[in-house]
Amino acid sequence: MDDDTARLLERFVTSAGQAVPLVAVWAHGSLALGDYQPGRSDLDLLAVVPTAVTSAQRAHLQAAHEALIRDAPLAAHLHCSYLAQDDLTDPAAGHVTWAHEELFARPVSPVTRRELAQGALVLHGPGPDGLVPPVSDGTLTAYIREDLRSFWFPATASHRVWREDIWVDLGLLTPARAAVTLAEGRLITKQEALAVLPALGAPVAVVADIQQRRYAHPSPISARWRTRRGLLAQHWARDAIQHILAS
Repeated sequence: MDDDTARLLERFVTSAGQAVPLVAVWAHGSLALGDYQPGRSDLDLLAVVPTAVTSAQRAHLQAAHEALIRDAPLAAHLHCSYLAQDDLTDPAAGHVTWAHEELFARPVSPVTRRELAQGALVLHGPGPDGLVPPVSDGTLTAYIREDLRSFWFPATASHRVWREDIWVDLGLLTPARAAVTLAEGRLITKQEALAVLPALGAPVAVVADIQQRRYAHPSPISARWRTRRGLLAQHWARDAIQHILAS
């Protein structure tokens, strides 16, 4: 972890703790699994709180996150769900979440829960063992297949979104990660997924494009390549998801 990220996380724990009592704070995703790229990757956090966040605490949390973003641009990538300790065993429970510079409620997915078991970075308090129940392989498999079926496959019908970098990246990396998890029962990082993509028949030029932007020095691309890249990614993702769901 780089120094700027470490300082931001330390300040986050302090400021969030002033807004709401904290039982524990954990990082998951790329930061915990060794695939974090400063300024490019999201900082995915979970904070355990004693009880459900109140309206007053929501206002304090929003102010704390907004202050962090004003002072440290890297904080715009910081996302955190605040999990009431009594709701940790309920995978359907919605939790107050700060992401994309707003507060809303969402559940903590089985993928995130499995990530915690696979390796959480503990920033405050105890680790997730004993607090978060394990996720069965069946639950994880069902969630991944439903996510592909109900979200990602319909998204392959929209031409416009595939012109955006984030859709190209996740549109290829998500099926690759899903394929490995469904076949082997383990989660892989985005960087590991890039290595899997060629064997899955992904367009070589698009894989190279993702590699360059995420792990090297991104450079401007032409409108022509942006359009071509989007079509290649869209068509491959659609075929790959169909194949995964049929298997």
